[in-house]
Amino acid sequence: MLRCSSPVVNFRRTALEDTEIRGTKVQAGDKLMVFYGSGNRDADVFADPDVFDVGRDPNPHTAFGGGGPHLCLGLHVARLEIAAMLRELLVRVPDLAPAGEPEVLASNFIAGVRTMPVSFTPGARLGS
Repeated sequence: MLRCSSPVVNFRRTALEDTEIRGTKVQAGDKLMVFYGSGNRDADVFADPDVFDVGRDPNPHTAFGGGGPHLCLGLHVARLEIAAMLRELLVRVPDLAPAGEPEVLASNFIAGVRTMPVSFTPGARLGS
């Protein structure tokens, strides 16, 4: 899911040395931007890049930094949290459904939903 909708929109880096990226010369000190949405939909990397496929394999997305020295240190905890959240939502609120248009967060750096109305059938509270 993070490949299709990365919470981080972009990240800026500074080239430490002269290099070349796909035929474009980059000088030491140049500022470079990574746009995660673009990288995660790169047709050179992903077959049908705009299709949401939970079984996509391989799935070399850049949602957690893409590896190397910029790999997100919290990626393992984030994966556990996401799995737990989805599992519990599906078990505890099986009829969860949209009940209106979501309000998107206004940000050039972080993508997300500010509010999203939903409907569901309330059940007994756990521990009651």
